[in-house]
Amino acid sequence: MEERFALLIDADNVSAKYIKPILDELSKYGNVTYKRIYGDWTSTHNASWKEILLQNSITPIQQYSYTQGKNATDSAMIIDAMDILYTSSVEGFCLVSSDSDFTKLASRLRESGRKVIGMGEDKTPVPFRKACDIFTTLELLLEDNSMDTSKVIGNAPIFDQPAKIEGKQKEPDIVSREQIEADVIKIITENQNHDRETRLSEVGNRLVKLYPDFDVRRYGYSLLSKFLETFSKLKLIQKGTIVSVMLYEDEDRKESVEEYIIKQVKAGGKQGVDLGALGNRIHGEFRDFKVRDYGYSQFKQYVRSIQGIRLEEEGEQIRAYFQGKNS
Repeated sequence: MEERFALLIDADNVSAKYIKPILDELSKYGNVTYKRIYGDWTSTHNASWKEILLQNSITPIQQYSYTQGKNATDSAMIIDAMDILYTSSVEGFCLVSSDSDFTKLASRLRESGRKVIGMGEDKTPVPFRKACDIFTTLELLLEDNSMDTSKVIGNAPIFDQPAKIEGKQKEPDIVSREQIEADVIKIITENQNHDRETRLSEVGNRLVKLYPDFDVRRYGYSLLSKFLETFSKLKLIQKGTIVSVMLYEDEDRKESVEEYIIKQVKAGGKQGVDLGALGNRIHGEFRDFKVRDYGYSQFKQYVRSIQGIRLEEEGEQIRAYFQGKNS
């Protein structure tokens, strides 16, 4: 039986742009039975959340700011968390905030035998991070998520436009095939990091958690296996009654990409090549390039893995240099 989680979000300390990465990440751990967000919804500060709450079925809890400059959501979140704890209806909590005020709450929930997953921005104080069983940085989740669905231009991700099918704009309420493929690749690479195979049943369960209305019949298929077989980056292996989903590794393609990267870095000479510029060149040469297809969640880690290349951080900039014996 899968574990049940309560998701509690501090709207005063978390941006609305993180909601999809948050839900994607939490789907790895179990079913989210409570989804609540706390803030002063009469304030324009939280206006960006309103449409997202409807789309993701998150319940807003109103908490007025009685004192200017004081975060009023803390007490409401803490009271609700303890109420949920005493009902014994969940096995874990996900506390989303960059505020250290929830450190004691995280500790108290863990003392009661509940798993606590914390999520917050880079600025989140160490005490809150340490009080959680698992803490995930939101910026990392956002980067991880955007690498699956965007192309890098300059320093900003530009998201692909909805695909068109037979001259008609794709329905906005159906998840694109590209997004489904990216999600499955993410599931496989996460399991590979823990030396686990990815079963077809797990893929189906995870996709339903990510998208409650997911149904392969909407894509014209009656079986999930037949649907996944249409993706060029995936392959299915059957052993007896067990079906596993794996990544299809095109060795020729992989070699071509690495040769191109080495060529570009070599051409930079002693000046090296800016990592952002290198990413743009790769996307220009290989239009469907996604770093996750090669088992990495960050572009810099992928480049660092290529023999003969070293990376150096220069302020906020990262540059790649060739250090092989032959030029």
